[in-house]
Amino acid sequence: MPVPVVTILLVEDDEDDYVLTRDALAETELPADLRWVRDGGEALDYLRHEGGYGPLDAPRPALILLDLNMPRMGGREFLEQIKADERFRTIPIVVLTTSDSKEDVIHSYGLGVNSFIQKPVDFERFTALVRGLTEYWFRLVKLPK
Repeated sequence: MPVPVVTILLVEDDEDDYVLTRDALAETELPADLRWVRDGGEALDYLRHEGGYGPLDAPRPALILLDLNMPRMGGREFLEQIKADERFRTIPIVVLTTSDSKEDVIHSYGLGVNSFIQKPVDFERFTALVRGLTEYWFRLVKLPK
């Protein structure tokens, strides 16, 4: 069954990681519309259609890929706010971070994250990870509309 174009919101302050994610998505068969914001505050603006983001520029994401450590508003603060907002709490969130801290894992799940994944360091492994994520979230799992 064909998969429609899906919007993925990447919340990541590092441009190299954005490029890596964009390129890895291009290697999959998923027709994805990757949107990129640089911190949790900008992600909230995107979702709420504030700060210059309108409904046409900021479609609701089917999945959020979230880094934890960012300036201004980090991933933990973003998770607290997004999971407290009934409009957005059903959007699946996957933490993609370099952290392997046990405390980050426990805290993230406690805040309602759907998955916690440590970023692989090389492109081939990262591409395999993205392929697996897209297969899981967009072919196997039934997501809310």
